[in-house]
Amino acid sequence: MEKILDRIVKKNKIKTKFGNVANYIPGLDKAGKEDLGICLLDMDGNRYVHGDYNKKFTIQSVSKPIALMLAMLDNGVDYVFSKVGTEPTGDAFNSMIRLETAIIKKPYNPMINAGAIAVSSMIKGKDKEEKFKRLLDFFKMVTENDTLEYNEEIYSGENRTGNKNRAMAYFMKDQGVIESSVEDSLDVYFKQCSIEVTTVDLAMVGMFLARNGRLSTGEKIISDYQAKAVKSLMMTCGMYDGSGEFALKVGIPSKSGVGGGIMSVLPNKMGIGIYGPALDKKGNSIGGDGILEDLSKELDLSIF
Repeated sequence: MEKILDRIVKKNKIKTKFGNVANYIPGLDKAGKEDLGICLLDMDGNRYVHGDYNKKFTIQSVSKPIALMLAMLDNGVDYVFSKVGTEPTGDAFNSMIRLETAIIKKPYNPMINAGAIAVSSMIKGKDKEEKFKRLLDFFKMVTENDTLEYNEEIYSGENRTGNKNRAMAYFMKDQGVIESSVEDSLDVYFKQCSIEVTTVDLAMVGMFLARNGRLSTGEKIISDYQAKAVKSLMMTCGMYDGSGEFALKVGIPSKSGVGGGIMSVLPNKMGIGIYGPALDKKGNSIGGDGILEDLSKELDLSIF
C-alpha cells in the first residue's frame, strides 16, 4: 500500500499547478499550493500515510457531515429534513438562487452552504458559545482527537467577509427554516468551518462512518440510519456541483472543502483523509480528486 500511495501521490502532485488556492476567505491563501497528502485507515487498524498528511488546515465544508450528525442527534432525523432537503442542486456550493425559486423554500441539501447554515442553527445550547462547544466536543469525539481547536484568524475572516452566507441565513429566517438567532447560527457555522484538522482527523471521521457510527472502542454514537443518511448525502451532494462526475469516476462517498480537505468513506472497509489546497473550478482539491480516482480504479473501491 505504501508503494501505491507513493506512486499515486507523486502522479497527482503534478496536477496541483493547474489549480488555485482559495483566496475569498482571508487566510486561506497562505496554504502551499503544491501540498498534497493522504491518510488511509482500514478496519484492521492499519494506517497508511504519505506526503503532507500531517499539515494542519481548516476543515471548511468537510465539517458539514459532522454537524449534520449532531443536529440529527439533537432534533431527530425527521425534524432536520423538514427544514433541509436531500436533493442535489447542480449549482455551486454558495449559490442562493434555488432558495427563492424552489416551490418549498428550504435548502436543497445539507452539503451546500445554505443547508449547512440551517443545520448549524439546529445545534442545541443556551447561547452561541455553548452551541459551538457542544459541536467542537462532538468533532473531538468522532475524530478521537481532544486537541482540536478553531483558527481565530480564519474564523474572523469568514465572519467579516461572509456576506452571501449572511444573506442566505436571513432569507431562511424569513422563510421559517432558521428558528434561532441568525447571527448566533452564523457564528457557530463560521467557527465550525475554521476548525483545524489533519488528514488523520478526516480519515478518523471516515472510519467512524465506515463503522456505521461507532468509535474505535466500539461505542455506538449515531444510529445505522443516521450514518446511512450522511453517507448517502455525501455520495450525491458531497463534491459540490462535481458530485455526479465524481460518483461516476470514483464511486466513494466523500465530502470536500475549500481548505483542500476531502473525507471519504468505504463502508465497512476504510476511511480516507486527503489534503491538497490547490482547487479546481468547482472548489474541490484537484490533486485529491485525482488521488481518489486512481485509488478507486487500482483497488476497485467504487461502491457501485
